[in-house]
Amino acid sequence: MTAFKSLATAMVKIFYRDKATLFFTFVFPLMFLVIFGLLFRDAGASRTEIAVVGDGPVIAGLQQTGALELTHFRTVDEAVQKVRDGDLPAMVAQDGDEVTYRFAQSDQTQASIVGGIVQGVVSHMNQQATGEPEKYTIDASNVEDSSLKPIQYITPGIMSWGVAVTAVFGAALTLVSWRKKQVLRRIRLAPVGATTVLTARVVVTVGVAIVQVMVFIGVGLLPIFGLQLTGTWWLSIPVFLLGILAFFSIGMLVGAFCKTEEAATAAANIVVLPMAFLSGTFFPIDAAPQWLRTVSQIFPLRHMNDGITDFLVRGQGASALVLPCVVLSGFVLVVGAIAAKVFQWEDD
Repeated sequence: MTAFKSLATAMVKIFYRDKATLFFTFVFPLMFLVIFGLLFRDAGASRTEIAVVGDGPVIAGLQQTGALELTHFRTVDEAVQKVRDGDLPAMVAQDGDEVTYRFAQSDQTQASIVGGIVQGVVSHMNQQATGEPEKYTIDASNVEDSSLKPIQYITPGIMSWGVAVTAVFGAALTLVSWRKKQVLRRIRLAPVGATTVLTARVVVTVGVAIVQVMVFIGVGLLPIFGLQLTGTWWLSIPVFLLGILAFFSIGMLVGAFCKTEEAATAAANIVVLPMAFLSGTFFPIDAAPQWLRTVSQIFPLRHMNDGITDFLVRGQGASALVLPCVVLSGFVLVVGAIAAKVFQWEDD
């Protein structure tokens, strides 16, 4: 225990004395949380702006939907020009019983949304004009708490990425630096086993990650962001811990192969940064092609993101632990075994 305490204390001192490490551990990932949190804070209240000309039941119906922001123009030519210039995705004009709809081909997503709303309103107006009763009715409601805000989806991804970066870089750079400076060689000659060295590094990594999570959650809970934890948030703890171990094992593997800190930094970035983009950290992975969503299933960060989101956001039960915990545990065992196999106390 004396050797373990000494090693852990040394690692902690090295960590907090390095200002660059502190910045990239806490401030850098927190910047993403704050920026995305502020950008998408009012995303749920945004409406698509379109141009309208004239007045009538259809225009009034579009206003009542609440999904569109109507900007009135005097002539159809003025409204069409706004669409052609790319300022607005579509325009709707009503002259008596005739409704004109023009949209921008370059903005197909919003144009399709607006087109669906216009078609729905026109169909409803036609049905009312005929006086026939409605044959089909819709019972529509959201399946989640209406109080959910974008910050609750942003926080798990950014937080997981920040923890992953710390675990990978901390393990890789410590191993490379200590081997290069022959600290590992001295430890090996002392009555200290590899298990003690590894355990000390894991404990320090987990401790730093816990502080990171506390900072992320604390910032997210501020009134300006409005993060709300579900009743099963505590079930994310096993996923969180296994995620740390998974990325720690990646860091050990990177550190085992790299000879210099520069090489370790580059290798760690090559591993972690693409994984962040392909695992739903910065944007929803559901928007990606099917083959890319399938490929992302092999990344531990994807399962860490999804697992933590299931409990922080969706309030799922213990059964949701199975998939992320099995995948992350398998990743720890396989990558950890490879890292242990290629581990070196000193450079050749």
